[in-house]
Order: sequence, then structure tokens, then C-alpha cells
Amino acid sequence: MKAALLQMVSGTNVNNNLDTAERLLEQAAHAGAELAVLPEYFCLLGQLDTDKLLIAEAYGDGPMQQRLAAMAKTYGVCLVAGTLPIAVPGDATRVRNTTLVYSAQGVDMARYDKIHLFCFDNGRESYDESVVLQAGDTPVVMDLPSRDGHTWRIGLSVCYDLRFPQLYKQLTQQGAELLLAPSAFTHTTGAVHWEVLLRARAIDNLAWVGAAAQGGKHSNGRRTWGHSMWVDPWGQVQAVQAEGEGCVFTELSIDALRERRQQLPLRSSPLS
Repeated sequence: MKAALLQMVSGTNVNNNLDTAERLLEQAAHAGAELAVLPEYFCLLGQLDTDKLLIAEAYGDGPMQQRLAAMAKTYGVCLVAGTLPIAVPGDATRVRNTTLVYSAQGVDMARYDKIHLFCFDNGRESYDESVVLQAGDTPVVMDLPSRDGHTWRIGLSVCYDLRFPQLYKQLTQQGAELLLAPSAFTHTTGAVHWEVLLRARAIDNLAWVGAAAQGGKHSNGRRTWGHSMWVDPWGQVQAVQAEGEGCVFTELSIDALRERRQQLPLRSSPLS
């Protein structure tokens, strides 16, 4: 199955960001991709954390969700819509950082709310997603039939989740063969941890890993690491783009995954 990671450098204008997402999705579709993945916060990297609250939509309703569904249907691609702010009923001070997945027919296939919320402070830059985000609590695995006849089991995750291998163990135990991690890693942490974490999750689970990233200098002054990356089940990097917007392609092979899992069977530890 051909798949694409859509790397972006999102700004403070939602419509402009959606236009960029659609342009990249069109490129991916024309290249034959069946699956396309947008990065975390693809719709908005605002001036303030609270800007997310201003554009939040109720789940299943709203202009962003309508456009994403229409994009997936127009281009005939399964679209993993990075993350967008989904309202928390009864709490106007929090949103969920939510991945929504739309089928090639524009149907909502899956929802994952980011479980692990980023917190970082090195004295020069600081982030605390819990200020405006409410954490999710449920791992999500979905099925995606491909043109080659295989139905892929896909485990969903987001960015900071990468630091918690137990989540990916749960996804693999539910049958995940492909692990996706839309991200907006900071340049500071990404430079030292990004590739290591992605390759580790692939090796831990003998699974394909795909991470669509924000990559560059944003209009709000933030700089993200980029390096959207495909990693195969043996932990080898198959494709990567350092910075700037673009499509990063790979051919996902279920045969390669099965071969590696046969060579090195995953077995439960007595301590697990």
C-alpha cells in the first residue's frame, strides 16, 4: 500500500492551513497514495495556547470536519487528520487534541484523543498542554482495507505519546501492524530524540511506523523539528523530509512485516 506523510509548517490562519493540507493531499492522491497523514496541529499553530479554544468544534459537526471529509472523498484517499481541537462537552476551558480518520468515501472511520500531554521547560522555552487540553484515555486501533487485498490494522497515537512504549504495546496486542504518530516536535527535543523514538517504537513492536510532522519556522515564532519519517518493522528509515512542506512516500509491505515477525517472534515477558 502506498502511503504519504504530509509535512506542513502551519500558521495562525485556519483556512490557509486547510488550503495547504488539501494541496498536499491532492499531490499524494495523484502519486497513487491510498493513505495520507497530516501532522499534529495541522489546522492551527496559534499565538497562544488558548487559540485552540476559539476554533474548537463539536465532534461530528463543524466546518473543519466537513472540509476534511470532503477532501478525503474528492481525492479518494483515507485521510488521517493529524489533530484538531474537539470540544469537551460542559467545559469551555478545555479541548481534546483529536485525530480523526476519514475513509476514501469521506466517512468518519476513527477518533483518537491524545493520551499523553506534552510538558517541557528548559528555562528558555516551556510548554504545558494540560493548560487547555484534556487528556484522552483510550488506545485506538482501526482497520483499513487496501487495494492489494490486505486489511491493515492501524494503531493511532500523537507526538508525545512516542515516549510511552506501553501504549504501543497495547496497540500491537490489539493487532496493529502500522503505528501512526502525527507530531509537532519542538526543534530542541526533536534534534536529539525524534528519530531514536520512532525507530525504537518500530523495533519494539516489529511494526511499520509513520510520523507526519510540523517542520520549520512558524509565523508564531515557534520552530518545529520536521523530519517526517517512515520506519520499517526492522527499525530502518525508509523515507524522510527534513523541513518545509511536502509529501513523504513509502510502499508499506505486509510481507516484510510478516517476515520480520517470523524471524523474531514477539513474546510476552513474565514481567509484562
